[in-house]
Amino acid sequence: MFEPSRLALIYLLLEWVIRLVMVVVLPMRRSPEAARSWLLLVLFLPVPAVILYRFIGRAQFPRWRQQRFASDQPYRQQVAQALAAYTAPPTEIGQLAEVVGGFPACTGNAMRLLADYEGSIAEMVRAIDAAQTSVRLQTYIFADDRTGHTVAQALGHAHQRGVAVHVLVDALGSRAWVKRSMKMLRAAGVSARLVLPVRFAALRRARTDLRNHRKLCLVDGRIAFVGSQNIVDRDFRPGIVNDELVAHVEGPVVAAFEAMFASDWYLETGERLVSLPIPPPAGADEAQAMPSGPDFGTAGFERLLVELVHRARRNVTIVSPYLIPDQALLTAVKNAVARSVEVNLIVSQVVDQRLVNFAQRSYYQELLESGARIHRYRRYLLHTKAVAVDGMFAVVGSSNADMRSFALNAEISLLMRGIEPTELLDEVLRGYILHSDELGLDEWRSRPATARFAENLARLVSPLL
Repeated sequence: MFEPSRLALIYLLLEWVIRLVMVVVLPMRRSPEAARSWLLLVLFLPVPAVILYRFIGRAQFPRWRQQRFASDQPYRQQVAQALAAYTAPPTEIGQLAEVVGGFPACTGNAMRLLADYEGSIAEMVRAIDAAQTSVRLQTYIFADDRTGHTVAQALGHAHQRGVAVHVLVDALGSRAWVKRSMKMLRAAGVSARLVLPVRFAALRRARTDLRNHRKLCLVDGRIAFVGSQNIVDRDFRPGIVNDELVAHVEGPVVAAFEAMFASDWYLETGERLVSLPIPPPAGADEAQAMPSGPDFGTAGFERLLVELVHRARRNVTIVSPYLIPDQALLTAVKNAVARSVEVNLIVSQVVDQRLVNFAQRSYYQELLESGARIHRYRRYLLHTKAVAVDGMFAVVGSSNADMRSFALNAEISLLMRGIEPTELLDEVLRGYILHSDELGLDEWRSRPATARFAENLARLVSPLL
């Protein structure tokens, strides 16, 4: 048997070996913020840190999934090439979005924004009820509550009419309802699959918090609903009511959203869905689909957001319930204010995740001191994710302005260009600001010391959230 003193020596040596190895490993292909947080954890708790790193340290999927995604690339490229017939005049923002997401900007689209929660669900159900060939729905949460039953019933009726119905539900996002919801969908005859199911065997190969956070409802290859809204009651959290924003889109750009759904379906099932033709023009708006996530090997939405802020000349507004900027975004905001750009950040005063909120609040003073304006939406939990720049560029989708959406989640965004489509978003954003309280720097500086302490602790782990 080993003597206690020898065991202690071995453990001490193990800790130092871990520290030395991780100093080399952690900075590789990782943001400075994330590397700093991991190194701090390794410094104080080497053994627990290396165990935790094994489960959530690498933002990549197992090799088989990477290979499957790569094998599907020709299909996505084929759709992108087919959209060339409707390609919009090139812009540097559009080119960037195409490089990181794979799909070009195109003309011939018609868009509306749906800011009413129940109204958005009602429009989806009406579209599903009118479907003739296909319905493809993807969501982070699909509950078996009143909203879930309403949508499932519509999907079931579509299936009975001979419509091909496919549904993707994130396994972790819907964990509270997943067994009942999947049973409900399958009882309705719907072909439903869990995205990234959490299995014990998978823990050895990839971190389980890499999630598919996309929200799409696609009907007949002609209509797309894209935004922040899940299939769940508005007040599914006790004491919290959600406000959301969804874009209703028709036109050629819908083909790109269809392609991403088909790609995600193939990733989960190995089954290729029937390709749908490019829908005909439905309007005159310019639009672009931009998927992002670990599959793409780059922080696509972060790159887009930072570039949009850098290119702003008059004003930029960012709406996110979880606003945890990295250094690149912080610098972009500060530089924008220095160029006399009005920067408005709209966040939710109602909180659903306390740790994330403390981490978010830790950035407020720095942002306020730079000259950015922070508006805290007081009515409900503002779950909208949107960006508006200079009345010419707008983004609506599923991506938050935080490290999770930048690097860990599969997301989908709709980019809009031009005065008419961006005015739609600007009108919604003005309503958000009207129902918000602007945070003053002096007010924020006077907050209790206990709050500052909690915020500083949360900030240490914010790159890992």
